[in-house]
Amino acid sequence: MDARFTPEQDEIRRTLRELLLKRCGPDEVRAAVRTAAGYDTGLWDTCARRLGLPGLALPERYGGVGCSVTELALACEESGRALAPSPLISTAVLAAPLILALGTEDQRAALLPRIAGGELTAALAVPGAGLATALGLVGDHHGDWAGGGRAGGVQARRADGGWRLYGQAAHVLDGHSAGLLVVAAHTGGFARSRTSLFLVREDTEGLVRVRQTSLDETRAQARVELRDVAAEPLGEDADVLGALAGLGRIAAAALAAEAVGAADRALERTVEYARQREQFGRAIGSFQAVKHRLADVYVRVQAARSAAYYAAWAAGAGGDRERVGGLALAQALEALRTAAAEGIQLHGGIGFTWEHEAHLYFKRASGDELLFGPVHRLRARAADDARLFDGGEVVV
Repeated sequence: MDARFTPEQDEIRRTLRELLLKRCGPDEVRAAVRTAAGYDTGLWDTCARRLGLPGLALPERYGGVGCSVTELALACEESGRALAPSPLISTAVLAAPLILALGTEDQRAALLPRIAGGELTAALAVPGAGLATALGLVGDHHGDWAGGGRAGGVQARRADGGWRLYGQAAHVLDGHSAGLLVVAAHTGGFARSRTSLFLVREDTEGLVRVRQTSLDETRAQARVELRDVAAEPLGEDADVLGALAGLGRIAAAALAAEAVGAADRALERTVEYARQREQFGRAIGSFQAVKHRLADVYVRVQAARSAAYYAAWAAGAGGDRERVGGLALAQALEALRTAAAEGIQLHGGIGFTWEHEAHLYFKRASGDELLFGPVHRLRARAADDARLFDGGEVVV
C-alpha cells in the first residue's frame, strides 16, 4: 500500500485551500451563516464550477469527477480548516451516495448531474434517534430509529397510486435550504413495518421547513415537517439498511477528515498566538509548560489525521476494515475538542470573547459530538461490531 498522495490529490487540497483562504475568513464565515441559506451561495457555485466539489466522488457518466472517498475526505479536511459553511456534507457525503447506490437509472440520470454541477443541493432527513444511529455509528442500527409503531417519526402510506408522507424530522443538516430531501420513513403499517427512503422536492405541497437555532452556526440544521406530502420512492425494493451502513463508512471518514482539518487550524492559530503573546518579557510559547501542552495537541491531531486517511481508504476497500470509520471519527472528534479547548485556554481572556474565532472551533467540536457521537458511544459500537468482548472475555 502506497500511502503517498498523488499529484491530483495534492492539487485538490492546494486549490481548495487557496480559494477558502481568499473567500472564507472568519468575517466571511460569520456573514455567511446569517444569510437565508446559511452559507455563501456564490462560494458554493465557484466550488462546484471550478473544482467539481459536489460531484467529486460521483462517476463521470453522471457528471461527476470520478474520484474516490479519499479525494472527498481531503476536500472535507480543507473545508473543516476554514469552518466553511456549505452543503458539502449534506449533499456530497450524505445524500448523493444514497441516490447513487439505491436510485433507479432514471433517478440517477435526472438528479446526479444536477448535484454534480452544483445546481441542486440535497439533504438526508432521518427522524427518531438521530443520524448517527441510522448510519450505524452508534446504537442499534437495526432498531426502530426512524420511529416505528402507530405514531412517531415519519410514516408512509399508499394513496391514489402514489406515496404520501406524514411526520417530522429534526436536526436535518441544511434541510431548510436543500432543493431535494431524501427522507427515511416507515412503510407497511404497524405489524410489518420497515424503513424505506423517499425523494421529496422543495416545492412539494405540505412540506414545511424551519431552520433551527444550533450550537454550531456553521453547520445549519432544520426541522422538516411533512403534512401529507407526495413522495417518490428511492429505488425499487432497495436494501435501505445495507445502504445506510455503507454510507456510514463514507460519512465517518469524511467527518473525521473535516474534524482533523478544524483541529489542525485551531492548533495552528494557537501556536501563532503563543509566539506573539508576551508575559514576563518573553513569548508564552517559550515556556516549557506551554510547549508541552501544544506538543500533546499536535500528537493527537497527527494521530487523528492518520486514522482519518486510513478510514477514507478503507471505506472503498470494505471487508474487515469497514469498522475503522467510527474509531477514526471518535479520535478526530476528541482531537478537535482538545485542540479547541486548549486554544481558548492559551489565548487567555481574548479566547473567551465573541469577536475571536476560537469559540467557533469549540462550538464545532461540541456540535459534532452531539450530532455524530459522543466519542465513547462511537468506540463502544466499534467494539461491539468487532466482538471485542464476548461474555465478559476478550476475543482474540
